[in-house]
Amino acid sequence: MSESTVTSKDNADPQRQFRTALSMFATGVAVITAPRNNAPPIGITVASFNSVSLDPPLILFSVDRRNLSLPDLSAVGTYAVNVLEEAQQDLSNRFAKANSDKWGGMAGVSEKRADAVLLPNSLATFECEPYAQYDGGDHVIFVGRVKKYQTRSEGRPLVFFGGRYHTLNGAHQPSA
Repeated sequence: MSESTVTSKDNADPQRQFRTALSMFATGVAVITAPRNNAPPIGITVASFNSVSLDPPLILFSVDRRNLSLPDLSAVGTYAVNVLEEAQQDLSNRFAKANSDKWGGMAGVSEKRADAVLLPNSLATFECEPYAQYDGGDHVIFVGRVKKYQTRSEGRPLVFFGGRYHTLNGAHQPSA
C-alpha cells in the first residue's frame, strides 16, 4: 500500500487542497430549520455542527456567507438542528441546493408551532434560541442555546467523509 502526501505548497489551488484535507474528518450531517414569516421555512444542510457547552447547553454550526437564507437565519428568534440518519440522504441533498423548492412534497414536517420546524425521523433535534454569531471568514458561526431536544433510540447517522456519504457498518468499538 502506498501513501500519498500533498501539502499546500504542492497544489496550484490551495483552497481546493485545504477542502480535500478537511474532508478527511468524518462528520455527521444536520439540517438547520427555522420558521419564516410569510415564506417557506428556512432549511440548510450543514456538516459543521457540534457541542460547545453543557452549562449553559450550547451548540454551534456555520453557514456560508453566500447562502441565500443567511440574512433570514441571522434574524430569526428560534431555529432547530435536525441530525440526519443514514436513510435521510435525500433530505441532505434537498436542503443543500440553492434556489430550489426545498419544502415541496414534504410530508410529516412539524410546522404546527410557530417556534420550531422539525424534520421527521431525525436521530436528534435541538430546538435553540440564538446565543451569539461570530465572523468565521467566508462563513458565519452561529451559537445556539438549546431549549429543548429529543433523540431516537434506534438508527444510525448519515456520515460525510471524503466528499461522499457513507454508512456505518453497525460494529461498536469499546470506548477507552
